Amino acid sequence: MQRKFETLLLFSPDLTAENRQQILDVLEGLVRDNSGQMVEVDDWGMRDLAYPVKKHTRGRYVRLEYGLNGTLVSELERRIRITDGILKFITVRLADTFQPTEEE
Repeated sequence: MQRKFETLLLFSPDLTAENRQQILDVLEGLVRDNSGQMVEVDDWGMRDLAYPVKKHTRGRYVRLEYGLNGTLVSELERRIRITDGILKFITVRLADTFQPTEEE
């Protein structure tokens, strides 16, 4: 059963736009390869941080919203943990059920 999740990623300000997009493409591919569906990728832009994170005072926030089997979220989080350039992340379950939309 698919559930709806949201993951907020904090990227290092040192990453280029190309590197950041490559990381997002890998994460989106992981969701799609496991019969999930990306709902939205929302770039919040560069923000000042309330406190330093790994010696950075600024970071770029990107929010991912997707439908995925709950057991596969741990694999997505594992990939995020081992990816250089992501300073922090948090994943939240938004809904117990997810109704995929037909892709055009």
